[in-house]
Amino acid sequence: MRKYQNITLSLPKELIQKVKHIAVERNTSISALLTSLLEELVNREESYQKVYLQHLKLLEEGFDLGTGGAITWRREDLYERK
Repeated sequence: MRKYQNITLSLPKELIQKVKHIAVERNTSISALLTSLLEELVNREESYQKVYLQHLKLLEEGFDLGTGGAITWRREDLYERK
C-alpha cells in the first residue's frame, strides 16, 4: 500500500482555477492530476538518467573500428578534391 504525505503549494489563483477545470474535464481531482504529472516527470528523468549512464559506459569502453588501433589512411584519401 502506498503511503501519502500532504504538502502545501502556493500557486497563482488563475492557475488553480484552470487546473480545477482540467481536473473536472478529466473526472479526477487536482491531487490525482498532480500526482500523475509528477510521476510522469520522475519516470522521464529516471529513464533519461539510465540511458545517459548507458551511453557513458559505451563511450568509456570505446568502439572496435576494425583497425587494430592503426590509422591506415591519409586525410587526402578520405576527401576527394575537385
